[in-house]
Amino acid sequence: MMPHQSAEQPDAFALEATDVWRTYKVGTREVQALRGVQLQIRVGRFVALKGRSGSGKTTLLNCVGGLDRPTSGIVRVFGSEIAGMNDRQLTCWRREQVGFIFQSFGLLPTISAYENVELALRLAGVKHKARHARALQCLELVGLSKWLHHRPYEMSGGQQQRVGIARALANRPQLILADEPTGELDSSTAREILALFRQIVRNEHVTMLLASHDPLVDGYVDEVLQMKDGLLNTSLILENLDQHPAADRLLVNLVQEAAGTLS
Repeated sequence: MMPHQSAEQPDAFALEATDVWRTYKVGTREVQALRGVQLQIRVGRFVALKGRSGSGKTTLLNCVGGLDRPTSGIVRVFGSEIAGMNDRQLTCWRREQVGFIFQSFGLLPTISAYENVELALRLAGVKHKARHARALQCLELVGLSKWLHHRPYEMSGGQQQRVGIARALANRPQLILADEPTGELDSSTAREILALFRQIVRNEHVTMLLASHDPLVDGYVDEVLQMKDGLLNTSLILENLDQHPAADRLLVNLVQEAAGTLS
């Protein structure tokens, strides 16, 4: 088991990146996907990483989530320097402390929504009774209690993404990383998913970093980081989002949908 850092200090940093570079070799050329990135995100924040395709957003997410290793620089997540972990330690750390959400949902198509969520808990070694209860709890949280036994192909894109969110939450991660999670959704469904993310950050006490070029994202996050050519250029802190009418209205709608009005 990896040490589980406390996330209850709002002034602490959930994520820190110091002079992070990632260079790939393509034939005889070197491509610099990240060029000295400096990043600090406080605990409990919902942060968007914006930028055009190829700006380095996904590469940075992968380095923060331990799916890739920086060429140089330091990445700390809740105080742990993940570059110093070996592959086995990284696997345990990701399984226990990080939840991943993908644009293409990443669900196993031949098993049910419940089984997709329960599998994440099974891989983490959670016992049957506990993982059954947690899988049900996570699916209820995302408004899918009535869709437990449906397979992904029997569900809409928005419902599939909700299953992906439930799976990401299953092991009670401190950090959620989402890569273009609204990229395959229509605008109405995207708003519902973004409102759900905001609710989860508030109620589940997690930190979330979301990579996207969707302009809708700006209305739901605490901070927007702009990325270009492998560098973070600007940061826009949105302190008034607790009063954001669209987010509040959609949170009310989500409660209604969870009660059975979800189509």
